[in-house]
Amino acid sequence: MKIQLGTARRLAHDLLSGAGLAEERAEATARAITLADAWGIGSHGLFRLPHYLDRMAAGGHPPDAELKTRVDTGPLVFLEGGGGLGHWQVATAAGTAVERSGRYGVAAVAVGDSGHCGALGVYALEIARAGRLGLVFSNGPAALPPWGGDRALLSTSPIAAGIPLSPRPAVVDLALSTVARGKVGAKAKAGETLPEGWALDRDGRPTTDPREALAGMLAPLGGAKGYALAFMVEALTGGLVGPHLSRDVADPFAEGDRGRPQRIAHLVLALDPSLGDPEDGGAAARDRLAALADQIAAAGGRVPGTGRSAPDELGDDDEIEVDAAVLDDLRTRAAGRGPGGAPAADGADSEQKGPA
Repeated sequence: MKIQLGTARRLAHDLLSGAGLAEERAEATARAITLADAWGIGSHGLFRLPHYLDRMAAGGHPPDAELKTRVDTGPLVFLEGGGGLGHWQVATAAGTAVERSGRYGVAAVAVGDSGHCGALGVYALEIARAGRLGLVFSNGPAALPPWGGDRALLSTSPIAAGIPLSPRPAVVDLALSTVARGKVGAKAKAGETLPEGWALDRDGRPTTDPREALAGMLAPLGGAKGYALAFMVEALTGGLVGPHLSRDVADPFAEGDRGRPQRIAHLVLALDPSLGDPEDGGAAARDRLAALADQIAAAGGRVPGTGRSAPDELGDDDEIEVDAAVLDDLRTRAAGRGPGGAPAADGADSEQKGPA
């Protein structure tokens, strides 16, 4: 179903604000959620919002959670998120990483005890748009077995990188499972089967049933090599930052886990490329990065993520595709909140409907 981006963002903002999230945090979260939909990553867009709202209501994502500083050495900052939604918390961490890398050349900002933050590329893009090279890592509920193992111990271990290029940064954003877990959740909601090779059931047998996959495991991307990279991400997040390894992270799709904070770990790194060539203010580094992109294009390739629009390149009247059942659920929730939710629901009802 089609809905205008501005209407979707206002709908998400109003629902999050109505659930108790402070104004600026609701805006940052709504922006990250709907940008994922604009990029075609529906598994991390509005599809997730009902789960966030249910968890907020049950206490799993306390809307009044605050970011508290645990350690601050200057270039290294450790923050505690109090179990809150991760979108605004990682956006804050990315902003801090940009500012500190401007002072020190490099910055690492960790957020422990947080929640799911959506598509990591959203934050990597903003770091790159500030002229830095950014890396973002996160963990989540256990979904991957160790290579040769028979139980889920690692998350899908998402990673993202933002590389400053002109006119648009390059963005690498992927999970280290064959598919993102949110996409499996979307398939389950739609009643669709999975392609072979995506998932395993709880006994380690291949399955095309998305519900069995959600209760079981996902296959690592690239076999043993993907598992090794997933282990690295788990070490950088759950191991280094904490407080939980993925095995102990609450499942956002499990009703019984709604009231339990996820305690996810995020790690944001930013590097200032200009400091490698201080004599020319970083011109040589920028030229090398531009040459890399040009060489890829000349060879008939595509620079990753350069087709993803930044928020200020998208208009409120641009349309995004959202699952019809998800949109109906969100409209019903908005209408049920009384006068404060009615404008968002009415605005959404006016949108053109298309294929689900």
